Amino acid sequence: MNAQELIDTAKKLVASDKGLLAMDESTPTCNKRFAKVGIPQTEEMRRTYRELIITTPGLNESISGAILSDETIHQQKKDGTPFVEVIAASGIMPGIKVDAGAKDMAGHPEEKITEGLDGLRERLLEYVQLGARFAKWRAVIVIGDSIPSRGCIEANAQALARYAGLCQEAGLVPVVEPEVLMDGGHTLERCFQVTEEVLHTVFDQLYRQRVMLEGVLLKPNMVLPGLSCPKQETVDEVADATVICLLRAVPAAVPGITFLSGGQSSELASARLNAMNGSLKSRLPWALSFSFARAIQQPALDIWQGDEANVLAAQQALYHRAKCNKAARRGEYNAAMEQS
Repeated sequence: MNAQELIDTAKKLVASDKGLLAMDESTPTCNKRFAKVGIPQTEEMRRTYRELIITTPGLNESISGAILSDETIHQQKKDGTPFVEVIAASGIMPGIKVDAGAKDMAGHPEEKITEGLDGLRERLLEYVQLGARFAKWRAVIVIGDSIPSRGCIEANAQALARYAGLCQEAGLVPVVEPEVLMDGGHTLERCFQVTEEVLHTVFDQLYRQRVMLEGVLLKPNMVLPGLSCPKQETVDEVADATVICLLRAVPAAVPGITFLSGGQSSELASARLNAMNGSLKSRLPWALSFSFARAIQQPALDIWQGDEANVLAAQQALYHRAKCNKAARRGEYNAAMEQS
């Protein structure tokens, strides 16, 4: 492990008001999104769509790193150029999702545990050889009646910490993603409570596994009411609750926090990030950035629909969403940008 290289990479990923583009959807998830807009669910269509993304002109103005799946990191452009080479040549760092997905947790009904630690050391070395500079592991925490349990939180936190230690050993910056899902009818206050407990547990485990926090990025949820909760707080209320929660739980040594979008609309995700980087920015010891998937990609996917004639318009939509989120990092995003 070269500590200084890890620190430098982590800082670069959140520098210049840029953020991460998550394009690491599993094959089943990608196929579901294709099906909704009538796109054939084939490997070639997934490859074509990802080529559309990585060849978007000017994407590197707002995006510092792209998180790929195992399928994507092995794919090539139609002309045979490896995707990793295209991404790196544009000045964007290639990253890789390395978990094997969230599975039902034995003895814990309705709760999940993320798998993938077996053989991870060897897989990480392969990804480094392919050109990856950072990695991602997602843990899933569900809020419901009497859950999450302490056992679920601790098991996922330990897995995240063990993954992070292996990443740093291999020379990859670990993006640590403990996602408290926004599904359900829970209140913002309940999400705050669970998110704070999860983050405290994750950082306790990172410390126990001797992970260097200066070479880590955190990818958390925002503190939000459940989607079916009758009370939906304002953008500013969400921003305030999220920042307070993070200040209580995330050490200042962490260089950056890159939020997941988690099912928020593109506009709301940008507006909430913008509010945190506006009047609250003076309170922040870390960079607050983005690592969005659907909140950046969905408008482009809706336009493309698998039709070559729509590629340019789809790329323009992708560029626009990335630019909106860069503005949100500066506290300069506003609704008028959506009309441009």
